[in-house]
Amino acid sequence: MIVCSCNVISDHDVRAAVADSDDALRHAKQVYGCLGCSAECGRCARTIKNIIEEALGPCAKSCCSGCPHNEVAANDEETAPAEFALAAC
Repeated sequence: MIVCSCNVISDHDVRAAVADSDDALRHAKQVYGCLGCSAECGRCARTIKNIIEEALGPCAKSCCSGCPHNEVAANDEETAPAEFALAAC
């Protein structure tokens, strides 16, 4: 299913970007960058965030000490990008 009509990004594209990334992608902006585009209207940001959380599973909320994403999660909290605001209707 297409989740971003501005950039024609599907849910499969988002899941693949999260799975293939060496870093734990936790924000829509990171997924856009990984896919070589940027947010246009921002309406898809919340859906992309939900897909990221589903793809990361238990790592989405917090990582345990044995998780390979633990170091990335600690760094991510310090430099987390601002969430996208939804466009006005």
